[in-house]
Amino acid sequence: MRRHHRTTPRNLRTARLARILGSLLLVAAAGAVTAGAAPGKGSGRPAAIPLDQVIPAPASVRPGGSPYRITAATRIRVDGGADARRVGAYLADILRPSTGYRLPLVTSGAAGIRLKLAKGPYGTEGYRLDSRPAGVTITAAAPAGLFHGVQTLRQLLPPAVEKKTVQPGPWLVAGGTVEDRPRYAYRGAMLDVSRHFLTVEQVKRYIDEIALYKLNTLHLHLSDDQGWRIAIDSWPRLAAYGGSTQVGGGPGGYYTKDDYREIVRYAASRYLEVVPEIDTPGHTNAALASYAELTCDGVAPPLYTGTSVGFSSLCVGKDITYTFLDDVIREVAALTPGRYLHIGGDEAHSTSHEDYVKFMDRVQPIVAKYGKTVIGWHQLTGATPAKGALVQYWGLDSTSDTEKEQVAQAARNGTGVILSPADRVYVDMKYTPDTPLGKSWAGYVEVQRSYDWDPGSYLPGVPASAVKGVEAPLWTETLSASDEIDYMAFPRLPGAAELGWSPAATHDWDTYKVRLAAQAPRWDALGIGYYRSPQVPWPAA
Repeated sequence: MRRHHRTTPRNLRTARLARILGSLLLVAAAGAVTAGAAPGKGSGRPAAIPLDQVIPAPASVRPGGSPYRITAATRIRVDGGADARRVGAYLADILRPSTGYRLPLVTSGAAGIRLKLAKGPYGTEGYRLDSRPAGVTITAAAPAGLFHGVQTLRQLLPPAVEKKTVQPGPWLVAGGTVEDRPRYAYRGAMLDVSRHFLTVEQVKRYIDEIALYKLNTLHLHLSDDQGWRIAIDSWPRLAAYGGSTQVGGGPGGYYTKDDYREIVRYAASRYLEVVPEIDTPGHTNAALASYAELTCDGVAPPLYTGTSVGFSSLCVGKDITYTFLDDVIREVAALTPGRYLHIGGDEAHSTSHEDYVKFMDRVQPIVAKYGKTVIGWHQLTGATPAKGALVQYWGLDSTSDTEKEQVAQAARNGTGVILSPADRVYVDMKYTPDTPLGKSWAGYVEVQRSYDWDPGSYLPGVPASAVKGVEAPLWTETLSASDEIDYMAFPRLPGAAELGWSPAATHDWDTYKVRLAAQAPRWDALGIGYYRSPQVPWPAA
């Protein structure tokens, strides 16, 4: 296993600088991709970004009419009480630094940008965006819809809108109408904070990045062999000792309960639900090292800083195992307002099948006892998933037909499926053999492979109605810095988001790669370093 190289962030920053300079040269020479070409014969006035160039692709776009221009006179009107006002304040915080305009929030009168909560056929996350010369109106039935509409508005403005200093503009929004709502209700990104501990600020940064692409779930992998990352009052050594290291050694770390509450609060402000994962019965060495009574022989193993899997297991036959899990689940559930609690269940190679089934039969009711719905990795289908449970499929194209059919049978019996095929949307997989970060056990996953599949028909025998969504996991055996995370997630993460949001009819690699390329100057403006895949027609240096 390749060890983590500390020279990599410097290399990535050098590459990022080259990309930024290249993008600036492109814009200076031909600013048609992101700022728009001159609409008239050599008029020099930039056109707006077309309505259909955003990611994820909207459900319906009707372009037409002249654009709206944000000016010093623009106000942001919010209709819908405190919820609409919070979304309006979020939008203003994005627009004010780059435009230099005051953009006051108002609740009445004329306004260039209007955010409106109203009844309509939008669902809980859909929206309508109308752009006319007099202004832009985003209408939604729920605050999440307004927020997603704001993400579309961001992408319709020049990439420089993301910068924190005043930029020249102009700030045009193309004329026409977007009507949009998601294909799937569950659209997630998983962040592994166990292999390498990530600070609250690093997690917040990732939250902002995934929110731009209308994801609505942050799955936090909070425990594993290499580290336990959340404080549990009734078992304090879990965090204090079990959280004291990470892959390759180092200090590790953990979230206090206030830290975790802050992550949950911040995610909620971006309309993301946090799904905490306590991986069981395997991936538990950090817990076993902290409390010897959780092992079958009463001997605590040493802390672990490697990257092997499948060697650890809670002792299924001991009652204290379930006392322990009752306490952990109770405390984590109390901190988590969302619907779900993930109990892991993967790679339990040191647990017999019989014990695995017994374990899941005892643990799933504990989750229900504390008001949460079970999510487990797809190996949970080897036991009996609880009523209403979701399973997260992480297999490969090469996974055995027997294993796939086990998942399909559970789906036909009413278990919902989240799709996270490792050789498609594990965004920590290397792009090519030369990728300086990541792993390759699932193969090499270039950008086209990551995007070019249909969740609705991916698993044979799984009814389309059983597919609840898509999630892109990011494991951190080789990652600890935000620029490393960015490099692996971008440009693949937006594709996973589009698979989860956009109608299947919009999925087309040849048109998608052009829209993806146009995101590069926006990532530069946001300080997001990315892999410059040769499969994508990036702005040329």
